Amino acid sequence: MTRRRTLLVAGALTVAIAGGAGAVVVLGAEPGTEGGAGASGLPPATTTVVRTDLVSSKTVDGRLDFAGRRPVKAAVEGTVTVAAREGATVKAGQPLYELNDKPVTLLYGQVPMFREMKTGDRGTDVLQLERNLRDLGYGGGLYVDPRYDAATEAAVKRWQKSLNREPTGRVGKGDVVFQPDRVRIVSADAALADQVGPDRPVLTAASPRPVVRAALEQSDAPLTAPGTRVEVTLPSGATVRGKVTGTVRPEGAGSGSGEGAGGGAQDGITVEVTLEGPTPTGEDTRAPASVKFVSESRKGVLVVPVEAVVALRGEKGGYGLEVVEGTTTRMVRVETGMTADGKIEVSGAGLREGMTVGVAAP
Repeated sequence: MTRRRTLLVAGALTVAIAGGAGAVVVLGAEPGTEGGAGASGLPPATTTVVRTDLVSSKTVDGRLDFAGRRPVKAAVEGTVTVAAREGATVKAGQPLYELNDKPVTLLYGQVPMFREMKTGDRGTDVLQLERNLRDLGYGGGLYVDPRYDAATEAAVKRWQKSLNREPTGRVGKGDVVFQPDRVRIVSADAALADQVGPDRPVLTAASPRPVVRAALEQSDAPLTAPGTRVEVTLPSGATVRGKVTGTVRPEGAGSGSGEGAGGGAQDGITVEVTLEGPTPTGEDTRAPASVKFVSESRKGVLVVPVEAVVALRGEKGGYGLEVVEGTTTRMVRVETGMTADGKIEVSGAGLREGMTVGVAAP
């Protein structure tokens, strides 16, 4: 049986692993039968049944970044008198930069600043302006609604005085920038003394939430499911945990660059991974990172090399292990499970950790 097992495994092993099979296809004896005594009745090699964790994973190149990168353009023409500060995190009420010696202030809201707001105006932009005035402490006597009335004008004047600006009671189109939440300035796109306008970005903003973007092949689609666990190795060598939060449009799509956010092909899938735990410090944004996707894992299972599993003869079929006991062997029926890195999960009655089992000759 030994020679026949060795010859068959040479052809079957490659097919089994390439096809994702749960076991090596090799002819074996019926469970419970003994092999012959002496060297001719023993398998060409042996291994030990161990209890360990199995992890099926794939590692790809990625790039450290921050979520939601977007350009911020000047709403009006002017000269940059104080440039945006790269790396700064800006929250509501704080300036993003200064234009014509006046601060351009960040406020929270989904509706962009598309007009000057003044008494008599109505709209969602007025509503979100009033919410900001209230939250910043200037809303005394203000009823938050979509109407720009005398109370709104008074609140705006109080806010303007705190900025050492002329208290006009009106909010100019270039006075504020609405963003959904606080932002991190990832790049200053206009320097001191630059002339800017609606057609030119002044800065690039992003969420302060660190992410990694990685490119996968279309065949790796199961790894793109939200919640898939990953391990990210940062440029510093530190390893942090994360999870897939979704797919994103590759950067440069449609530009003919041929590369996505993770450096992969445009016909692949670019995923965004949110890092868990403390925000990494001292890391360069846009720096390369290694992303290990964990598609499946099994804790504390019995494991043998894939080559140790044999296909059983007979009507019942199935799979087994050739257990070696001194100078004799016997076949034990097993159920197979997950495979990873040339190992396979096995279980069955009479199977235990530490058993010696046969392995096909390399």
